[in-house]
Amino acid sequence: MNLLLDTHVLLWIAAGSGELGPRAAAAIAEGHRCVFVSAVTAWEITIKAALGRIDAPRDYLEMLDHYRFTPLDVTTAHALAVRDLPLHHRDPFDRMLVAQARLEGLALVTGNAHLAAYDLRLVGARS
Repeated sequence: MNLLLDTHVLLWIAAGSGELGPRAAAAIAEGHRCVFVSAVTAWEITIKAALGRIDAPRDYLEMLDHYRFTPLDVTTAHALAVRDLPLHHRDPFDRMLVAQARLEGLALVTGNAHLAAYDLRLVGARS
């Protein structure tokens, strides 16, 4: 199954933080999987960096290319799929990632336990 990275997972990888668990790291590194990074992740990073909450990678597109991650655009269908999600979690960025993962048939790599309430495949980022 192909993967979609949650924003914090991408940032962990970019920073080499060591927070990513061995199982999740192995799933991401497997050559037969396509690993997607949503445009909503770039948006979230840009907003949080502007607010001073995080340090944003300045070479974002180069980073995606370096790791061979595939950008995933946000489509109208993705946006409309958010309305069908129960309000288990109110974060708009996470809700879009859930909608994209469900619509595209991707497993979401995340350390956010709240997202387990949704009907989708998850890969625990710390496992």
